[in-house]
Amino acid sequence: EVQLQASGGGLVQAGGSLRLSCVVSGFTFSNGAIGWFRQAPGREREGVSCISGRDGDTYYADSVKGRFTIYHDKAKNTVYLQMNSLKPEDTAVYYCATDYNPRMARLCMKFLGSWGQGTQVTVSS
Repeated sequence: EVQLQASGGGLVQAGGSLRLSCVVSGFTFSNGAIGWFRQAPGREREGVSCISGRDGDTYYADSVKGRFTIYHDKAKNTVYLQMNSLKPEDTAVYYCATDYNPRMARLCMKFLGSWGQGTQVTVSS
């Protein structure tokens, strides 16, 4: 059984930083992809950043390029999302998810694997 545990959210002022963590178990990362998604109230869920386990290929939404970094710590079975220069529009519940197709990292949408429980990120102006 694949399980994901997301953490690291919180309340931060605009311009601040947070690092989200997603501990994954029961999933062979080298054969798939892991991504971070977010959903704000009244808005559709969107792909924020994804990474391929096969070749390390990454995707970033235009709105976070240059501010967010996704990376994987193999020893800890954890995927991190380092978020810098946070903006109020980054406020959302952030979820991590898996997909068994590593090429899905390039699309970073509609992951069909397992999903974590979400962690709230609130950025105040």
